[in-house]
Amino acid sequence: MFTLTRSEHNPIISPVREHPWEAAAAFNGCPIMDGQKTRMVYRAMSEPDLLREPHARMSVIAAAESKDGFHYENRHVLVSPDREFDLYGCEDPRVTKLGGVNYIFYTALGGYPFSADNIKVAVALTKDFETIDEKHLVTPFNAKAMALFPAKIGGKMAALLTVNTDRKPSDICYAEFDKPEDMWSPEFWNEWWKSLDSHKIHIRRFPTDHLELGAPPVLTEKGWLVVYSHIQRYGQGDQVFGIEIVLLDEKNPRQIIGRTKGPFMVPNEYYENTGQVPHVIFPTGALIRDGRLEVHYGAADTHCAVATIPLENLLHYLTDQSRSFIKRFPGNPIIAPRPSMLWETKGTFNPAAIDLGGKTHIIYRAVSADNVSTLGYASSVDGLSIDERLDKPIFSPRADFESRGCEDPRLQLIDGRVYMTYTAYDGSTPRVAVSSIASADFAKKRWAGWTKPEIITPASIANKDAAMLPEPIKGGYMVFHRVNESVCADFVNSLDFSKEKITQCIEVISPRRGMWDGGKVGLSTPPVKTKHGWMLLYHGVSWSTTYRIGAVLLDLNDPTIVKARTAVPLFEPEEQYEQHGAVPNVVFPCGLVIRGQTAFMYYGAGDDVVGVATMKMSALLRALEI
Repeated sequence: MFTLTRSEHNPIISPVREHPWEAAAAFNGCPIMDGQKTRMVYRAMSEPDLLREPHARMSVIAAAESKDGFHYENRHVLVSPDREFDLYGCEDPRVTKLGGVNYIFYTALGGYPFSADNIKVAVALTKDFETIDEKHLVTPFNAKAMALFPAKIGGKMAALLTVNTDRKPSDICYAEFDKPEDMWSPEFWNEWWKSLDSHKIHIRRFPTDHLELGAPPVLTEKGWLVVYSHIQRYGQGDQVFGIEIVLLDEKNPRQIIGRTKGPFMVPNEYYENTGQVPHVIFPTGALIRDGRLEVHYGAADTHCAVATIPLENLLHYLTDQSRSFIKRFPGNPIIAPRPSMLWETKGTFNPAAIDLGGKTHIIYRAVSADNVSTLGYASSVDGLSIDERLDKPIFSPRADFESRGCEDPRLQLIDGRVYMTYTAYDGSTPRVAVSSIASADFAKKRWAGWTKPEIITPASIANKDAAMLPEPIKGGYMVFHRVNESVCADFVNSLDFSKEKITQCIEVISPRRGMWDGGKVGLSTPPVKTKHGWMLLYHGVSWSTTYRIGAVLLDLNDPTIVKARTAVPLFEPEEQYEQHGAVPNVVFPCGLVIRGQTAFMYYGAGDDVVGVATMKMSALLRALEI
């Protein structure tokens, strides 16, 4: 598992009105190290020139340099449209140094109107990023996004390029060259084209996806990391620009070792969603620096930006076939419906859990034959096997606002009382309710001790997935809840919920459109305090309605601030009991118990049964960059 962090310096390069050649945009940058200095080549775009035909913005390749990788100076034009093959623009450079020469591959626009017949790859060679020594047209066919490997493969120069970018579908392909001149030899490419299918790197998931190489390959101890653009539903109204990574074998880059299962990054920030072309992120460069992979990308076709990923976590994710440090209990499911018990005959799932008196107490949602939810009880000494399970509900609807069910509980121990937040359903609008019981009564199963349930969210707004912090923050208590698709929070002055109500939605986590949690997100388990921050598991729902689990780390003093968020899911439906059931492809935790260094996660599977899985807290925090 890994996280992605956008730089606080973003955007690192933006348009400059005083430079006519980059007055409109400065984006799609590709960095390269030159000693202690970072060189950047990027696409710079002017405003339309009314004296030129067409009256369009012109792109050139610019260069700049930086001492820290964030602040760039000496910005200047490096590659200009001055050949027949690039007379209408030079776009989207990728630079690689090999044999003392910097090869800058770029998209060359050789005609207007733009079409597949005049959009090709060209290359410019430089030794000093001040002067261009050579320029050549590379591909005789439609292609973009080409980059050279920074080392020879089997004694040959090698490159990746994207063919048929303007004739769907596009493909990322591999090519090898005996000598540099082969790269701009029409004879070489005509022969290469005859066996095009054999050169393709097969990473497309759906026919409507559009692929383009992002960054030049980066060598790691596990193989070549290749960052690429994966656009979902390309050309349609709901297309999503995402960034993904594939790991290729060091000696045979045609062989895929591992890959991300979906985008780990989509447009989310203001500078990514506002600009010449809104809602676009487009990767064009990558570096390894200080143990992190830097992903350089264009934002909204206007700015250059950078985000980083811990390299060790990324490589572990790409090479570990299980892809998870969370281990399911082989005895799952640990709780299933008992046909003889009419109150739970349709489902037993979404369990809360709390550790009291040396045992784990589990409160689970039970659905009756007439679709009314009550809450059942079970317990476990070892946290895995069920030692006791009651034959009757311990909590049933008592108020009109929960007449059709008490659902999806979460438990928190505060000042000697067990507080239970749950979804109260009246058949119309689900809302959040709270009841509490003395911990001594809870441990001795004196269920009559539950307080009168109090509804704490407005009547007209659907609200679910609530839990509380176990201690005061800023003089009050923080309550997480879900409104629409987002995890929200509010503060109450006391735990007297006959008076305290939720009145606002301070957004904490929102969906990332196009990612595994792009449909909606909701709190899963109550927050756990660590010295690094509040750790919170949440569920994310994709466009295919699959429920997966992620994690966030919240600031200790202000838990509305997200310090880290997993870019890929920690846990997802894999077993038969998770992929089938009343609602297929659902894992839905509501309880987390920490024993020593091990966390026990209790979850509903398929809206039917209860499972448990374990993880080391150190591994979870490491996934959150701690």
